Amino acid sequence: MSRTAATDRPAVSVITGYLGSGKTTLLNHILGDPGLADAAVIINEFGEIALDHLLLATPGASTVMLENGCICCEMRGDLVDTLRELYLKRRDGAVPAFGKVLIETTGLADPVPILQTLIADRELAPLFRLDSVVTLVDGVHGAAQLDSSGEAVKQAALADRLLVTKTDLASAGSLARLEARLARLNPGAEVFSVLRGAIDPAQLFGAGPDDAARGAGIARWLNAERFHGGEAHHAGHDGHAHHSIESGISAFCIYHEQPVSASGLVVWLDLLASLRGAKLLRVKGLLNVEGKPVVVQAVQTLIHDPVTLERWPDAERRSRLVFITRDMARADIEKTLGALAFVGASAGAPAGFDADAYARFVAAAKAFR
Repeated sequence: MSRTAATDRPAVSVITGYLGSGKTTLLNHILGDPGLADAAVIINEFGEIALDHLLLATPGASTVMLENGCICCEMRGDLVDTLRELYLKRRDGAVPAFGKVLIETTGLADPVPILQTLIADRELAPLFRLDSVVTLVDGVHGAAQLDSSGEAVKQAALADRLLVTKTDLASAGSLARLEARLARLNPGAEVFSVLRGAIDPAQLFGAGPDDAARGAGIARWLNAERFHGGEAHHAGHDGHAHHSIESGISAFCIYHEQPVSASGLVVWLDLLASLRGAKLLRVKGLLNVEGKPVVVQAVQTLIHDPVTLERWPDAERRSRLVFITRDMARADIEKTLGALAFVGASAGAPAGFDADAYARFVAAAKAFR
């Protein structure tokens, strides 16, 4: 299936958060905003009696409920079917036209399989584009949930936006400690304090690679100043990091000084995903590829199509890479960066096997072991 034009591919945002964090309250608030009048909503509920869709103030023809299962596991096929059906109904005028899709997950959902489905499914990827991951964290119980639940940690680590809720029920000191903990866990995410779901929807969305191509949001998630407290490194690249101890999760930012070759980018991304992907929760970067600014994003083993920007967003020309990993140190990534200089087949080489190019590939691959 050919890829639909970006302007006709609805942006999909995932709203997640642990049990009781306030996801439905948030939806009720933001769906009243005129800017989301064209939003379709998918609610994933788990249990014998589904109620969340009934709690929405204005459920409409483009509100769909998926019940008795979690879309991060056994219901992924249902999510594909539901999105495809919504798209076809939109095309045929059976539902109001929508330009956005909001997916509310269950409180126990692992976001990674959902994001992988949206990025890589052969039917969905040409029709929809991934936008933001918005994670709600309970201001009262969030710290305890991070202590006890791997799902809560992963939900926070993968977020583009973190919303701390129930701020009227927690002390200022505990909220400050929670926000500091979230900033260590996911320095690239913006953190907002939210009371009863009240937030401008414009602050939640516009984090996807297609938005980056229009220059939106790059400075927010590539702001290395958020990685405060780390050390500088100078081995052809340098960076700042602030590591988290949450379930072995680390967050760090790396600068790479030398321009990247186009073939080197392909080799590096492929090897990174195939040989290191299980430990990569999320990767975002702006790379200098032969002088051009290129946005790359990955969720574990799946790589977004790189997006070339029309112009550089600032005066910086070094490549900048943000990693959120599990049980993987900065040094594990640093030793792979030499592959970014890989040069493919020699100019003028005859068609077929190129021994020199293959030798260069083998040398680059050794660093990923």
